[in-house]
Amino acid sequence: MSADRILARTDGAVLHVTLNRPDKRNAIDVSMVEALLEALTTAELSSEVRVVALRGAGSDFSAGADLAELLASAERSAEANAESAERMGQVFVRMRELPRPVVAVVHGRAVAGGFGLASACDIILAREDASFGYPEVQRGFVPAMVMAMLRRAVGEKVAFDLVTTGRLLTARQALDLGLISRVLPTESFETDVAHVLGELGALSPSAVALTKRQLYALDGMEFQAAIKLGAQVNAVARGMPDFREAVERFLKR
Repeated sequence: MSADRILARTDGAVLHVTLNRPDKRNAIDVSMVEALLEALTTAELSSEVRVVALRGAGSDFSAGADLAELLASAERSAEANAESAERMGQVFVRMRELPRPVVAVVHGRAVAGGFGLASACDIILAREDASFGYPEVQRGFVPAMVMAMLRRAVGEKVAFDLVTTGRLLTARQALDLGLISRVLPTESFETDVAHVLGELGALSPSAVALTKRQLYALDGMEFQAAIKLGAQVNAVARGMPDFREAVERFLKR
């Protein structure tokens, strides 16, 4: 794993992945993308990992794409740049396909691709002083791939406003728009985060995996098809050992 780009450690059921370029506000470059893909593979193959927690080192979560690397790419062919972009896109896809919850733990700024990376996670826990935004247009660029997450989270009017103005949102504003999951007090942030991660790690892995898979499969699905899918998942869940054990424990109380 590219140890100079991320730090990864397992604590019980939680794989902690830390973006490790604090001097560059955790700007995402090619090496970091590869390191993230490796970390997600580790999480998928480990029988012990039940939750992935993603955070940034230093004062920010992530400032997005490495601008020096991005500028250099202007001299490359469209095909080469598409291949590079698709590699970053694989991080987003792998996060969504991972049968474990991925939690973004955000402090400081999560902007541009950094906000996109957080948005690709299943849950975003934000410290109350965090801020979010898509300022790419201010740099003559397009928040192209991250709009796949943004458009699923908010209506088109809000999405258009955010990606064309590039304005920054406070954590509370992002919460009100449905862009993040929770805002946590600064003074108890780490304790509160540990509590949430602990709760997630204690849940039935099969139930969480089925829930995550079904939730994202509902995107764009017609109502009848969604109900049919729910019935199929319901049937599968009833046959899981976790379900039987949990219900038997409850009935014996």
